[in-house]
Amino acid sequence: MSKQPILDLQDIVNAYDDPAVLISDDYKIIFANRSYRNMYAMEHNSTLDEKQDDRSQFSRQAYCYALSHRYSRSCDQEGESCPLQLAKQSQKNQRVLHIHHTRYGDVHVDVSLFPVHSSDGKSYFLEIMKTIKHASPIAGQQGMVGKSKPFNQMLSLINRVASHDVSVLLLGESGTGKELVAHAVHQASARNSSACVTVECSGLSESLFESELFGHEKGAFTGAVYKKKGLVEEAEGGTLFLDEIGDIPLSLQVKLLRLIETRTFRRVGGLEQKNSNFRLICATHKDLKAMVNNSLFREDLYYRISTFPIRLPSLRERCSDIPLLVETLIKRICPSKKLFVSDEVMSFFSHYPFPGNIRELRNILEYAQVMADSGLIEMSHLPRELGLESNAEPSVTDRQQAFTISDIISLEQCEQYYLEWLNNKYQGDHKSLAKKLGVSERTLYRKFKYLRA
Repeated sequence: MSKQPILDLQDIVNAYDDPAVLISDDYKIIFANRSYRNMYAMEHNSTLDEKQDDRSQFSRQAYCYALSHRYSRSCDQEGESCPLQLAKQSQKNQRVLHIHHTRYGDVHVDVSLFPVHSSDGKSYFLEIMKTIKHASPIAGQQGMVGKSKPFNQMLSLINRVASHDVSVLLLGESGTGKELVAHAVHQASARNSSACVTVECSGLSESLFESELFGHEKGAFTGAVYKKKGLVEEAEGGTLFLDEIGDIPLSLQVKLLRLIETRTFRRVGGLEQKNSNFRLICATHKDLKAMVNNSLFREDLYYRISTFPIRLPSLRERCSDIPLLVETLIKRICPSKKLFVSDEVMSFFSHYPFPGNIRELRNILEYAQVMADSGLIEMSHLPRELGLESNAEPSVTDRQQAFTISDIISLEQCEQYYLEWLNNKYQGDHKSLAKKLGVSERTLYRKFKYLRA
């Protein structure tokens, strides 16, 4: 930015609707617009000049990290990425995601910082803050909840890609909340006034897949007694979310590829070619790259859908979020009932591996709230399927036990049982699983495919 008088820089700060400040290179706030003063400074009136106009200047030294984080030193010294420190080093614009303390409570904030210069030769930094509305670091009844580092890294990617109309691929274990993330991307995009339509790809036959996706004309097949719009048409102008895209058979993948490449389709039984306009988001818990290498997923389709991959962390990776998630899920499960979790149960949750992730945590809490007659969930209220006896915490051996066999069976049947257990319990990288089993990835996929047949 070219050099400008300091008063002109103040006008730039005031021009933003979002909270914005002008900061010196030693973190002192020089000017703050009305939105910033409303959001952050109301709790710190002693540091502000009490003028009522929009050109208010700080009468005493106020530091950005003190108002937004309540730190006594800069963010980088507190273990966070500091956009000002990064901008000083690079002299380039910076963008980070932080959790800020505001008069409305803790919020996730997308912080953009720009180096600027005044006509007196001094360097300043313009900082603009946008509150993220599709996630919260405090317990709530709507949207995504979390504040751990893995969660914030994921949220930063969501916020970056939302405004860009590119294909997004959500990767992660089952139960990590991929549909919730897809809707968050949609809500933060320019397409949020139109629908976000979910297509469950698992188990769709070829005829059902085409009918669901593209719709059909009356009389197109037996039972087609009326004309039906497909989900592609329902998503017009909005977002099409293909959940578990890794389950689509190869024979159907080419039809999906044509839709994505040409943005055209025909209803089943129809002749008219229709145009489509949607933003594509896909999700899978499978290793699509390994499937491509094993000729189980089309390479050209993979590159079409994976423009911007986002990996969702497992619950094991964000265990510091468990107390927050427990409080949130209890509010959603029984909003009219005051229900708490004992310290013993919370301790158990912090060590339990949660193979089913957040979905499993919710199921456990739903079961426990039925079993708890008082307002406190205790160990005895948890499902027996967790391997608990009485109030005792399960041993590592109990939790890792695959299955029990009460009689002699064939080795082939034993392998089938083991594969069934692996298929249900193991949601990680198939490459690492194959290595642990001592087989090739191709062999592992062939065995799983035989199991599903």
